[in-house]
Amino acid sequence: MKVAVGFDHAGFPLKQTVLDTVRAAGHEPIDLGTDSAESVDFPDFTEKVGRAIQNGEAERGIIVCGSGVGACIAANKMKGVYASLCHDTYSAAQGVLHDDMNVLCLGARVIGVELAVVLILAFLDAEYQGNKPDGGRLARRVNKIHRIENGESVL
Repeated sequence: MKVAVGFDHAGFPLKQTVLDTVRAAGHEPIDLGTDSAESVDFPDFTEKVGRAIQNGEAERGIIVCGSGVGACIAANKMKGVYASLCHDTYSAAQGVLHDDMNVLCLGARVIGVELAVVLILAFLDAEYQGNKPDGGRLARRVNKIHRIENGESVL
């Protein structure tokens, strides 16, 4: 699987860990920057990751900024990008399994290297279950998310 990864200056300290973890899990990271701790704007790198998903260049994405919050907000403004900020492995996996999450957001100033590794592995190892024979309720809920995204009511 190709995984687009992007970092702002605050996320940069985790960059090598993210790249190494994605590779060690048998996936191909697409490095979209940044390349230093010099101050940059997280929405720029969030958009690069989101566009890679929208264009089919990557199946998943990982975005790392200081808290993970700003990147998550920005990512969720992009059609077809379903991002979540995760600090625990349950959410990192469950977001994919049940909600078809395709972008993991991390806060480099909130988590350490070891937690980043296990979160990334949980995210990458999970597979959306809504397209499985018993996944109808999951697919129904994700379809409602898509309808909201398209400006439709689900009520």
